[in-house]
Amino acid sequence: MSAEQTGLRVQEMLDSLTTSGQAEAGEALVRELMAFYGTGLARLVELLPPRVLAPLLDDRLVAGLLVLHGLHPEDVIARIARALADTRVEMVGFDRESGTLTLRKLSGCGCGAEESVESELSCHAPEVTAVELERPAAPLLQIGSRPPAAAEAR
Repeated sequence: MSAEQTGLRVQEMLDSLTTSGQAEAGEALVRELMAFYGTGLARLVELLPPRVLAPLLDDRLVAGLLVLHGLHPEDVIARIARALADTRVEMVGFDRESGTLTLRKLSGCGCGAEESVESELSCHAPEVTAVELERPAAPLLQIGSRPPAAAEAR
């Protein structure tokens, strides 16, 4: 279960509360629970030594909760790098205003790479709202004989 999946399920439940006053009561309940859990997580982050907290930042669920509550100790660029660590892409740039992340494929076919990258980013860096993948220029492939000048020079 991820923070994103849980958020979607909570939103579905809130949407089902259609009677007058129920939706507001449901939203108030969610806010209270979020504040309570956020306060507890803040205390945990405060008490954990950095050497203990650091490996937890790779865990998708922990990272998602810390980001959700504004407690993740890394800035957005470091979190993007963490999300891309096991992928075949590299960051070219990130526009903080638009939330657009530009990536470059490193090697291989990259089949399904965009989906896995977007999944990792949704957990570690929800500030990324759009991903653009730079496509390398296709190499010029020439099949046939050499140009006449090159053949005469031999």
